Order: sequence, then C-alpha cells, then structure tokens
Amino acid sequence: MSATLEHANITVSDPKASAAILCDLFGWTVRWEGAAIDNGYSVHVGGEGSYLALYRPGSGSTKAAPRHSPEGGLNHVGIVVDDLDAMEVRVRAAGFETHSHADYEPGRRFYFDGPDGVEFELVQYD
Repeated sequence: MSATLEHANITVSDPKASAAILCDLFGWTVRWEGAAIDNGYSVHVGGEGSYLALYRPGSGSTKAAPRHSPEGGLNHVGIVVDDLDAMEVRVRAAGFETHSHADYEPGRRFYFDGPDGVEFELVQYD
C-alpha cells in the first residue's frame, strides 16, 4: 500500500493574487476556483499530480499564527525544482528575498517568504 500527497490547504488574504504569483514563479496553473466552506473562496494551483488550495474565509480574517511554534501550524511548503539557481533569479525578480541557503544531502536548497508570509523551501536534488 502507498500514499501520495495530493494537496495542502493554506489560508491567505487574497487567493487570486497569491495564485497569480505562484503560477508565475512555478509555471503552475489554476486547477479550480470558487466558493468554499463558510462563505469563503478558494483557488487551487499546481500541476497534474498535486496542488495548493489557497483559501480565504468568508470573515476575511487571516491573521497569521507564529511559524514553528503552534502545534499543527504550517512551517513551510517544499517545492522540488529542476534548476535552483534559475529559480532563485525568478524569486528575487518577483521581489522576494531568499535566505537559509544550504547544500547538503540530498540536495541544495533555499527558502523565501512568499505571499502572506508563507515560507517556501525550494530544493534541487542532484
């Protein structure tokens, strides 16, 4: 028996704006968008096998929880890329600062805080 991660659902302030940024950076597409639970709105972005659901609650409140502290909180989203150096150029050109660069088994990586302060880890496996 095996299991594959299909999606993760993240609360953001503006799903359409966040989706546009992620599609531009990663070459993703919008898989679906529309009304969501509790009078909210969601946009699903990604590729064929997996995606991120970007959700805004109907109340509009999206105050961020501190990273790395609450149980069940989101620490970062990891994305595998083919060319880490080229992606870093794209990320910086989009106005995001990169940090925490590392080169260790099994690959090279860096992080950046994207839309709504969601941290992304980009990794290239050799």
